[in-house]
Amino acid sequence: MDGVLNVRKPAGPTSHDVVDEIRRIFGLKRVGHAGTLDPMASGVLVVCLGRATRIVEYLMGLPKEYRARMILGISTDTQDSTGAVIADRDASGVTRDSFEKAVRQFIGEIEQVPPMISAIKHGGERLYKLARQGKSVERAPRRVRVYSIDVVAFEEANRKSAEIIVRCSSGTYIRTLCSDIGGVLGCGAHMSALERTKVGRFAVEDSVTVEDLERAAQEGRLNSLVIGMAQALSDLPCVIIGVEDVLRAANGMTVPCFGTDSLAGPVRILSQDGFLIGCGEVITDRVGCSVKPRKVLVPSPEGVA
Repeated sequence: MDGVLNVRKPAGPTSHDVVDEIRRIFGLKRVGHAGTLDPMASGVLVVCLGRATRIVEYLMGLPKEYRARMILGISTDTQDSTGAVIADRDASGVTRDSFEKAVRQFIGEIEQVPPMISAIKHGGERLYKLARQGKSVERAPRRVRVYSIDVVAFEEANRKSAEIIVRCSSGTYIRTLCSDIGGVLGCGAHMSALERTKVGRFAVEDSVTVEDLERAAQEGRLNSLVIGMAQALSDLPCVIIGVEDVLRAANGMTVPCFGTDSLAGPVRILSQDGFLIGCGEVITDRVGCSVKPRKVLVPSPEGVA
């Protein structure tokens, strides 16, 4: 079976745990996810089945939306509630107005230093594995984009806390964003809860749980929950190629295209009747526009002849 699932991961299990459950339910070996959620996080986990594992990189690059809760005044060594407290400061002077003012400083293109518990590699080893050994290494800042931050709650009872909805580019660390907002406020902060509410077109309200998949398997309707690759990639812009070039594109050859409008980044390659050939990149020169396939997604070139 080839396709994509919009799975709602609960807080607790790892993303790998969820993938293992789906392997078991579908009886497939080729299953992967398009972007890890930490064990404490819940929400949208995009899971690819069979040949759809070849489009993971395109789904991982889609913009994300998160709902995060943060506690002001307490900083931890993991920037979230699973870590040890490293500072406890007075946050009594923080008002909703000053909090929203601080938040606005993080909208746009910003730099983040990846947390030590991230999956980024350093010297061939994942940072979180080094962190488990009590090690800390220098990490180069990375540029990410935050499209918007909405403050949906600000509570002053007991410990001051806030709830924010963040729309951002792939690669944004929400725990680090919470910590950095606390730094601007001068009191520190950490993330206490996180839900990923969207990955591109995949929304949490449309997601299914592992239990939903179990029931669907028992009732023989698993297929109805699988999203086809063409639909799963619909967030990507598309280019159209001529009938005479379909077979050439299916064999990985660069072909002329139209409907580009100066596109940059990955694109879907479609035939004139809307059939998905694959994904690629647009090349523009003095002659015109062409598209170079990077991932051919048809089962075989002969199938599109």
